[in-house]
This record gives sequence, C-alpha cells and structure tokens, in this order.
Amino acid sequence: MLVFLTHVSSVYGGIIANFQGRSFQSRDRVKAPRINSEITASPVRLIGSDGKQAGVVDIVKALGIARDAGLDLVEIAPAAKPPVCKVIDYGKYRYEQTKKQKDARKKQHNVQVKRVQLKPNIDTHDFNVKLSAGRRFIEAGHRVKVLITMRGRMVTRKDIADEVLTRMVESLSDIAVPDGSARMEGANNLSVVLVKKKGK
Repeated sequence: MLVFLTHVSSVYGGIIANFQGRSFQSRDRVKAPRINSEITASPVRLIGSDGKQAGVVDIVKALGIARDAGLDLVEIAPAAKPPVCKVIDYGKYRYEQTKKQKDARKKQHNVQVKRVQLKPNIDTHDFNVKLSAGRRFIEAGHRVKVLITMRGRMVTRKDIADEVLTRMVESLSDIAVPDGSARMEGANNLSVVLVKKKGK
C-alpha cells in the first residue's frame, strides 16, 4: 500500500510540475523575476517572443501563448501598472544576465590604481621613463597615482614637488585628467590620481 501511494504521489507531482511549466528550476529566489505560474497578477502587458507589444491580456492567455511557443513567461516589470511580462527562453535569459554581471565584475576588477613615484629632483631621463610607464598604464585603462616623495632638505621645497607633479599631469593631459586636486599625504608626499579621458 505504501509503495502504491508513493507511486501515485510521484505521478501526481509530475503532472503538477508539468502544468506549472519551468518555474521549479533552481534559481536565485531573491534576484530572479517571477516566471510562469509564479506570476499572479492579471491582466498583464505582454511582449511577445519577437519583442513586439501584444497588448494587455489575461494572465491565462499570456501563459498559453508562452506555452504554445515552447518558452517561458517572465515578469520583467512587476511594479508597472499593469505588470509587464515577456515571452522568452528563461534559461537563455538567465545565462545572458549572469554573463553580463560576470563581465561587469571582471572589468571592474581589472581596473587598478597604478603608482608612478618620482622625486622632486628627478632628472630628465628618469622623468621620461616614469612618464612612459604612466602613459602605458593610462592607455591600458588603469587609474594612475602620481606620487612625489620628498626627503631630506627637499621637504622644505614643496614648490619643486609642485612643479614636477604639474609637469607630469601636463605631459599626460592628452589622454588623462586629474580625478580631484593634488593633496599632501603626510608631511613628505604630494599626490594626484589621473584617470583616462572619455573616448580615449
């Protein structure tokens, strides 16, 4: 008897799952939109699988259209009046959304703050070496922190540090702009952060 009831329960559960479509897929219940039988609002504004407006329809009709197309009904704007639903392949939709998020995180992770450190009494050759490094970092899309370190008697010559910093900023002005004003870090360091110009 127990085996028979278990079998009946299994079959019944399968029928219900099939009727409700693919709303039982494993997914993020917090971030994921409602799909198929999870959508309780009616009527809804429907967007067809071709991306065209299909008007305001009853939820039962919307679910039928999605089912007939072999796709899912996804609630993409639940706060709208009425809510907006779209007929799409939910699995493909989630894949594309996840890919976009990963790409955005990857891009954000790859943008680093590179440091170019100079001394107030730096000679022309060394300055040009630092300048080339800064330009390379900017062109790669990184932020560049130009840091002037003052030691010994140079601590009292902030004017020279200002000149070197200004020279570096102006030398990179064709591709970068300061992200804020230059500032002192402690008593011995003067710095400014450069960011790539838009469109460069």
